[in-house]
Amino acid sequence: MSTDFYELLGVSRGADADEIKRAYRKRARELHPDANPGNAEAESKFKEVSHAYEVLSDSDKRARYDQFGEAGVGGRGNAGDPFGGGRAGGFGDIFEAFFGGGSPFGAGNGRGGQRQQAGPPRGQDVEVVADVSFEDAVFGCTTEVKMRSAIRCDECEGSGAKKGTSAKTCTDCGGAGQVRRVRQSMLGQMVTAAPCGRCSGMGQIIDAPCAPCRGDGRIVKDVEHTVEVPAGIDTGQTLRVSGRGAVGVRGGGAGDLYVHVRVAEHDTYRREENDLVTDVVISIAQATLGTHVVLSTLDGDEDLVIPPGVQQGREFLLKGRGVPHLHQGGRNKGRGNLRAQIVIAVPTKLSDAERDLLTRFAEARGEHVTQTESKLKSKIKSAFL
Repeated sequence: MSTDFYELLGVSRGADADEIKRAYRKRARELHPDANPGNAEAESKFKEVSHAYEVLSDSDKRARYDQFGEAGVGGRGNAGDPFGGGRAGGFGDIFEAFFGGGSPFGAGNGRGGQRQQAGPPRGQDVEVVADVSFEDAVFGCTTEVKMRSAIRCDECEGSGAKKGTSAKTCTDCGGAGQVRRVRQSMLGQMVTAAPCGRCSGMGQIIDAPCAPCRGDGRIVKDVEHTVEVPAGIDTGQTLRVSGRGAVGVRGGGAGDLYVHVRVAEHDTYRREENDLVTDVVISIAQATLGTHVVLSTLDGDEDLVIPPGVQQGREFLLKGRGVPHLHQGGRNKGRGNLRAQIVIAVPTKLSDAERDLLTRFAEARGEHVTQTESKLKSKIKSAFL
């Protein structure tokens, strides 16, 4: 039976990347086989949660899942740990995936101590804010984001070595980037690993560094990226663009770009989840006798017929004219509604003729009204004569 990935992680469908990561971290700690030895049900649930995170942490996969369900992401796959192979590893795998370090519980997975991947490290993630208009947030758009980030050095093609030279394998670690030490304890042999001091964990030594990047294989400069903003995005939501962050040193992979969206306010419309709400201001006479108004929507003008006797606050619903549900796309697919709310404007200043008409109208209906302004002025004037 199909299980909702959002429910597995305990997040809403509008959760951003950070919320999903935190939820997965919590669930993984609870269900990991190392914390539930011999519990087949916990291990099975852990694999489901891991597969859910693998899908929801990838913006492309998440979009396909939101639209087509599991069929859009190729079913359950191996449902294993997205950070490892088939059989889930120890707590160290989880901590290494999130923090770059080993398990704080020791060598519970049999591999001992902290692990470090050999070779150039991945570059840092980059965060920017993108300002988009109200209409672009509703219908989707492309936008340019500018930032200062590390990019590959063209002079050395990212190697860090001077043109015509190359890096050499570190003799201390044999290119592994780390050195292991074995020591005896009362519990038996214990193996610890630490970054190689000579090559700083890179596994290679550069004798002649590239001048422009000083051996880093990257330089820092202003860059610009085009980002696809999906229809239905809202302020506070974040887009992840894989591989558009800072590049790592000496050919290390690039981090991700996180784009925090900020949507401008609209002069006429306000957003309530996936609905658009606007006020339609009419006079007392129009509310009493009925009228029709031209309502300017984001999709074009609409003729809104207002019946006689309409009351303050009444809503007229235009179905499918609201905000598209995020990731479902299209101007007319999976959209909220447009709600036009009636606001009756009461005049604050009246001419004598207007006041006389309203007074006679009230008298005809047997309604009590206070003294009119003109009569009150006349009484005040006569009191001083």
